Amino acid sequence: MAKGLDVGTMNILSARQEGAETVFVQQRNSFVEIEYSDMAEQMLSRSNVLHIRKDDEVYVVGDDALNFANIFNEETRRPMQHGILSSNESSAIPMIKLITEQVVGEPSRPDERLYYSSPADPIDSDLSTLYHEKTLESMLGEMGYDPEPINEGMAVIYSELADENFTGLGISFGAGMTNVCLAYYAVPVMKFSIARGGDWVDEQTAQATGTPVDKVTSIKEDDFELDFRTDVGGVEGALAIYYENLLDYVIENISREVDEEDVEEGLDVPVVVTGGTSSPSGFEDLFADHLKDANMPFSISGVRSPDEPMYSVASGALVAARSEEEDKDASTETETETAAPDAED
Repeated sequence: MAKGLDVGTMNILSARQEGAETVFVQQRNSFVEIEYSDMAEQMLSRSNVLHIRKDDEVYVVGDDALNFANIFNEETRRPMQHGILSSNESSAIPMIKLITEQVVGEPSRPDERLYYSSPADPIDSDLSTLYHEKTLESMLGEMGYDPEPINEGMAVIYSELADENFTGLGISFGAGMTNVCLAYYAVPVMKFSIARGGDWVDEQTAQATGTPVDKVTSIKEDDFELDFRTDVGGVEGALAIYYENLLDYVIENISREVDEEDVEEGLDVPVVVTGGTSSPSGFEDLFADHLKDANMPFSISGVRSPDEPMYSVASGALVAARSEEEDKDASTETETETAAPDAED
């Protein structure tokens, strides 16, 4: 048994194989603080709301946090910011540990192999991902897993480009960052991140319209479409404007970073866009339309998006974990056969 884990700024997802099916478990990576009372804690427990108590405060964690924030007109708190553990949140590590434990569960055996997503260092920011990556590695090890980081963009390649021999451009539009990876036959030749994603869109929209960020997030996740038929001035109109700006910014940085020497001459590169920020209807077409006007040092064979873009990174991490596990099992079998004595001896 092996597992994949997508540790995202907005959501944490795990993937495991059960027979012919891949099973995903998901929780929102956020929490909200409410005042403690015996009655409040009893009601939370009876309603199976994920929460923990600390002194005179109760923290509602995961999917329920956004609902409570909207009810009490408060902002959720986030263990992660800009794609990595938040340095401004003192409760970041215990909260993300609690959410991760709920999502990934206990290992099915000691030192179960688990690949977890890790972003590349952003090219447009001084942020470093090293502390984030190593802290998650330690946390998952304490939970009984044998953890291994996988670049988020590379996980997209593993998940979505098997039919292209794991060759192409994988782009994961997350909440905190956008991760980009160009690979040939499962070998990454370029990988980087951009310090903008869905959170940036939400924050800019909130500032432009005077709407709370969590309210903007709820509107975006509730059947928002990138059809540009929305009246200018409303939240959805502002979302469309900043989405378009985000796509132009990402494409501009890809064009700047991709060296012609990285691309095999005459190769048409397939592009796959995934991640929660790419979920709105119309995103794929809008990205393809903007990509046509970009000055890229390679030709594009097509742009596609999976039916469930939220699951791509966790799925790719699972593919990597299972592939390593199968290679290890095959190697063990070969060693056993080699070590076995001949029947004539």
